[in-house]
Amino acid sequence: MLFVIHAVDKLGALPARLAHYDAHKAFLSDTAARGVQIVMSGPLVAEDGATMIGSLFVVEAVDLATVERFNAADPFHAAGIWERVTITGFIRRQG
Repeated sequence: MLFVIHAVDKLGALPARLAHYDAHKAFLSDTAARGVQIVMSGPLVAEDGATMIGSLFVVEAVDLATVERFNAADPFHAAGIWERVTITGFIRRQG
């Protein structure tokens, strides 16, 4: 099943995001062991089109609990970068 992870950074979290970026990228490089396949992911950006303010993932996993465990293990989560994370089931219609 597909899921969307929508994570919004805390105000002023950009320095922490940049400090943990390499660990976050390394974590995302091998998600199979966590039972998650990333379909698409990337940063959310401010109106300027460049300043990172959050993260968006479309992932495939067997259930919501697997995605929740995956998200909780992300270095960005551990560093407290995200203010709010929403995980929602998703049905692909196009694309």
